Amino acid sequence: MSVDEKKAVKTSTETAHEPGYGSDESLNAIRHADDVLLAKLGYKSEFRREFSLIETIAFAFSIMGVVASVSSTLSFPLVSGGHVGMVFGWLIPCFFVMTIAASLAELTSAMPTSAGLYYFSAKLAPPRWAPLASWITGWANVTGQVALVCSIDFTCAQMIVTALNVGSDGAINLGAGPTFGILLAILFTHGIVCSAATAVIARLNIFYVIVNVGTTIAAIVVLLACSGDQRVSTDTAFTMFENNTGWSNSGWAFLLAFTSPMWTLTGYDSAAHISEETANAARAAPIAILVGVGATASLGWLLFIAASFATASVSQLLGTDLPLPMGQLFLNVLGKRGMLAIWSLIIVVQYVTGAAQGVDASRVVFAFARDNALPGSRWWKKMHPWTRTPVNAVWLVMALAGICGILGFSETALSSLAGASVIGLYVSYVTPIFLRITSGRTRLHPGPFTLGKWYMPIGIVAVAWVSFIVILLVFPPEVHPTADTMNYTVVIIMSVFIFASLSWIISARKWFKGPVKTVEDRDGTIGDYDEKGTRVEEKSVESR
Repeated sequence: MSVDEKKAVKTSTETAHEPGYGSDESLNAIRHADDVLLAKLGYKSEFRREFSLIETIAFAFSIMGVVASVSSTLSFPLVSGGHVGMVFGWLIPCFFVMTIAASLAELTSAMPTSAGLYYFSAKLAPPRWAPLASWITGWANVTGQVALVCSIDFTCAQMIVTALNVGSDGAINLGAGPTFGILLAILFTHGIVCSAATAVIARLNIFYVIVNVGTTIAAIVVLLACSGDQRVSTDTAFTMFENNTGWSNSGWAFLLAFTSPMWTLTGYDSAAHISEETANAARAAPIAILVGVGATASLGWLLFIAASFATASVSQLLGTDLPLPMGQLFLNVLGKRGMLAIWSLIIVVQYVTGAAQGVDASRVVFAFARDNALPGSRWWKKMHPWTRTPVNAVWLVMALAGICGILGFSETALSSLAGASVIGLYVSYVTPIFLRITSGRTRLHPGPFTLGKWYMPIGIVAVAWVSFIVILLVFPPEVHPTADTMNYTVVIIMSVFIFASLSWIISARKWFKGPVKTVEDRDGTIGDYDEKGTRVEEKSVESR
């Protein structure tokens, strides 16, 4: 980062603390400083900066949808440890994920751009290897983003099927085909929502976070207060271990419970991907990452503790005919009407979580296409002239997620989609972190948020954890898998890996040089501003 870049970050941060912050004059000055910094990073400002600090935090938190994510993945800890899997299978990974979040927050503060992770890799890698590092990170992130959109919307479809089953007293029991149809319908509506203007999306996130937090607290309260005679003792809730995996080693079986928190705690890099739509991004984005992960981890643990207390029989939940065991748990505790009431709110949370993730994924696709790294990049990097959002990228994400949804016909659909999204995303998270603690130790000029001397031990822990979790998540959920019960994570990941590798070897290594500058190096190329920081006109930028 140059001296000018550091001045731009400093100006943006200091302006945010001045009296009158929030007024039109101060806000325009902040946006000007953000655009100057973005230009120094090599990109022309193409989005409207409509996200405030609160809205950025709300976006990062909403994308993890804690109550809906826990409801979707309760089966993992139930199978892999029972009560112990619920309580400690969630808690342990959260500590390690915080090291990853802290490392990414530091990088995002220094380089707030929608390109995010693959841009970080390009700048931290040795110059000779920067294009390859950027290519690997970008493709891993795109894979994880699309798989996460699909997995969120797939579980939303399962929630709707669960509600229909309970509401009809078992008369309506939809199979894989209708569930896939519901998934496609959800993806279509998300395509419409995610194509909206940035201002609309930003304001919706306040609604998202209110529904998310409110429903989570309500779920915790009702599980503890209404479980009555079903409530187990504290000793049982925290220490009773059950291995229902089929793996003979109970320690290994317990580790498989980590899938739930690892899937839930994804997508927080979204704060980086919307940083070009955020005012005072160098400060707001890292705060959003840390608050989003910390709040989700805390509320999720409390919810799992409540679920553990309310679970009288693990085997009964696993034996339910409903697609999701959490639906059966609420039915046991609240009865039909109570279950449908809170389940409807959980469906809303999962729906808006999918919408937030769709926005995030589309920004990743747009940024990668802006650097000409995707087939058909000229289409996916187009901005809609009215909404100023990458509408084509939105619909590409939804189409690819629909293709991934074909895995819904497998018995291990959620395991496969969750594994693919976690591996894709966390590989893209850890690559720039690894480069930060190796070749990039002197390449990073920190922004307002910095880990200081702690970046090295925190980064080492983060890299070690992701290396472990990637290996863990490719294993099948049972000892002797069949075609129906196989973990198809490796199929998704390897398909993309082979395609990206062949593309690199045959063609991309000759022309892909990493992030492509969309502004000229001299001042004045990103637009003219008056003395108050108000944009007057935007100059045309010659193509390179």
